[in-house]
Amino acid sequence: MHKVRFGKTDLEITPVGFGAWAIGGTGWAGAWGSQDDDEAVGAIRRAVESEINWVDTAAVYGLGHSEELVAQALKGFSDADRPYVFTKCSLVWDEGGNVSNVLKKDSVKKECEDSLRRLQTDVIDLYQIHWPRPDEDVEEGWQALAELKEEGKVRHIGVSNFDARQMERANGIAPVETLQPPYNMLRREVEDEILPYAGENDVGVIVYSPMASGLLTGKMTRERVENMPSDDWRRNNEQFNDPKLSQNLELVEKLREVGGRHDRSPAEVAIAWTLGHPAVSAAIVGGRRPDQVDGIVGAANFRLSEDEIDEIEAAIPR
Repeated sequence: MHKVRFGKTDLEITPVGFGAWAIGGTGWAGAWGSQDDDEAVGAIRRAVESEINWVDTAAVYGLGHSEELVAQALKGFSDADRPYVFTKCSLVWDEGGNVSNVLKKDSVKKECEDSLRRLQTDVIDLYQIHWPRPDEDVEEGWQALAELKEEGKVRHIGVSNFDARQMERANGIAPVETLQPPYNMLRREVEDEILPYAGENDVGVIVYSPMASGLLTGKMTRERVENMPSDDWRRNNEQFNDPKLSQNLELVEKLREVGGRHDRSPAEVAIAWTLGHPAVSAAIVGGRRPDQVDGIVGAANFRLSEDEIDEIEAAIPR
């Protein structure tokens, strides 16, 4: 699998990386429902064996469980084959599992130590602020990441869900190396200011939710949505409910049609669409089972033509 330059970092990454949000399991606010840990570990290993060279997780995913599964999955890989591991801070939880936003320096540094322990590593390849909340503490949180880099506990530092103004504020302290925003056919607000800022300032961009949390995979049906477990956050999301659900499923049929010309899945078409933006370095693709990885990894080497992009554009709900 070919690799791309990742902004100002010295990393060369594959155009798709494995996203470990959904494997966090149940029992927390952002859960996707119950998860089989063996299948989760198998999914990560399948991704690495398919030459994907980075895994993105976060402390809050499964309240630490996702990071632990990443560590478990990567045991036994040689240094040459081991993927980069990216994780995030700023969302902390109490004994009752209640999550809050904290960017105080002491908290961020403690989070880093906890992530290092769960990931069973001495250094994190990319450490990111998960959310810029509270906004007034962005500078303090970013200063903590800059210090962690100086201390050698993290190799690179980046942000997630920041707007251009917040990135500019952080840049006054230390260079923002990477950005992780949401981006897909149904969420395009970052096209206005955020992606242009990243492109102009050589900020490496890895987009999350390129398949709209499974909605654009081609495997989502009305029946599947209706039968989602009660603790799956998507049940209450407007994109998974009418009237938008019907429009989105029509869009998926267009993706299926375009993909069929190239023996590609709707998911791979959706991912390739995000990779077509000039500011986007790579896309985070999640998987809960090894077979799900098989259906998306091909997007790394697939590009849509301009005519196909125009065709899809006409089908995207307004």
